[in-house]
Amino acid sequence: MKNNEQHVATEIVIFGALGDLSRRKLLPALYQLDLAGLLHDDSHVVAAARNDVSEDEFVELVKESLTSFVKEGLDETVLARFVGRLVYQKMDFKDVKSFKGLADTLAKGSDTRVFYFSTSPSIYGDICDGLNHAKLNTPDVRVVMEKPIGHCLESSKVINDQVSRYFKEKQIYRIDHYLGKETVLNLLVLRFANSLFTNNWDRNHIDHVQITVAESVGIEGRWGFYDEAGQMRDMVQNHLLQILSLLAMEPPADLGADSIRDEKLKVLKALLPIDRHNVKEKTVRGQYTEGFLNGGAVPGYLQEEGANTDSNTETFVAIKAEIDNWRWTGVPFYLRTGKRMPAKHSEIVVHFKEQPHNIFKDSYDDLPANKLTIRLQPDEGVELEVMNKIPGIASQLHIHENKLDLSFSETYNNLRVVDAYERLMLEVINGNQSWFVRRDEVEAAWVWADSIIDAWQSSNDKPKPYAAGSWGPVSSISLIARDDRQWVE
Repeated sequence: MKNNEQHVATEIVIFGALGDLSRRKLLPALYQLDLAGLLHDDSHVVAAARNDVSEDEFVELVKESLTSFVKEGLDETVLARFVGRLVYQKMDFKDVKSFKGLADTLAKGSDTRVFYFSTSPSIYGDICDGLNHAKLNTPDVRVVMEKPIGHCLESSKVINDQVSRYFKEKQIYRIDHYLGKETVLNLLVLRFANSLFTNNWDRNHIDHVQITVAESVGIEGRWGFYDEAGQMRDMVQNHLLQILSLLAMEPPADLGADSIRDEKLKVLKALLPIDRHNVKEKTVRGQYTEGFLNGGAVPGYLQEEGANTDSNTETFVAIKAEIDNWRWTGVPFYLRTGKRMPAKHSEIVVHFKEQPHNIFKDSYDDLPANKLTIRLQPDEGVELEVMNKIPGIASQLHIHENKLDLSFSETYNNLRVVDAYERLMLEVINGNQSWFVRRDEVEAAWVWADSIIDAWQSSNDKPKPYAAGSWGPVSSISLIARDDRQWVE
């Protein structure tokens, strides 16, 4: 689909351009923007990496990546135009002298310049030092930082300080790709453009909320990174808390970046602490053992290649989170995320309160409550579960549960669902920080997460085992069952 919007000429420098993130997400996203007519004719991409490859070899690697990761197939005309935008720059990110070569490569007179840090956060400071050495940290450039930003509050502050030494907050785009997902963005529309939800989105009408982000994969060869991070740092501290803050925030004054992020921050600061005194009642952490998934046997976490067989790192987390404010006091938000679960499945389920009086006892002794389900993946969409009359001539009114289904793929069958990285790359080009995370948000999330991690470490309890292919430890069922509720599966 072509787009007639006029965008400024942009020079995008990807540090770590031959890494997994770049090949799977960033380069395909930029190709899709080119296909949609959203890249200016004079825009180009400088791919920076340590690999000793020629320009032609690099182009072939990009073509292979696009062939693998662009699901709809490639347009040969667009592909030729896109690879014509590419420049390869071999450099050592820890050597400030390498950045002189980058400065010589960059085009003169681009309207906008973006530096994308697709590397380990531990070298963000080195990259910033190099950009400063080459006088490339001009006031008009933008830098994009991938998560995780640190492994705790203090390390996060160190990384942010290194970057903010050379770049102002208005230049920094901390990316959380969940904020670019179609259904996550649609949360704002559902909540604030529909009186049905706007007027019923509080403790008086909502019983509880469940947020599930399930992954069927294991650690995929990332043992070194993952064993230091675990599911709490890798998923809860960023993705799940960002979803929670959008779900629970007050109406922003407008769609401006600070209006939205101010309200999200209030939610994060209102989260009731989970610490050594209540961690066993409020959280469950697990670690997958060998099991069966998709018809085949899979190893346990401690049997993965390169594993430390004494590791206590969690691959599953369930949390009962509570928000201490006027809107949400008494409404639990149950968070659940894990690896080697039965399916790749991410959704939000908002459970409304039951009707206080039932006049349809011929059909139900207790009327089921309405549920709003927001599916993030794999089939993006929104589903509202309501009660409906069963058609028929009988004099008695018989009712049953029915679903109003707004599946994006079916409702908008002529429109492709945009990948999160495509949208976020475009927002960086346009200079819109609304869907990026501000520093104080990151730090507020770490304050809450660090307290839980500290409590786990102080207890010396091992994570609860769960078989690969299951929905987590049995104790995660107990976590929600104690409140006379159950997980939606």
